[in-house]
Amino acid sequence: MAADDGLNQETELARRLREAHRRVRSCAVPNEERVRLARRLIAISDAAKHDISSASARLDAFLIALDDTPTS
Repeated sequence: MAADDGLNQETELARRLREAHRRVRSCAVPNEERVRLARRLIAISDAAKHDISSASARLDAFLIALDDTPTS
C-alpha cells in the first residue's frame, strides 16, 4: 500500500505543477517577472525528484504568492 500512496502523491503533485505552470503562463505581468516565476516553478519541479513532501510544501507557498499576481 505504501507504494500506492507514493504514486498517488506523485500524481497529485504532477497535476498541481501542471496547473501552476498554466497559471504562470496566464499571469498579466512583465516578461521578466513571468521568467522569474517560471524559474521558481522549475526549481520546485526539480526538488520534487528528490523530496515530494518538501516540493509539495514549496508549491503550496508558491501558489499562495501566485494568488496575489494579476492574471490576464
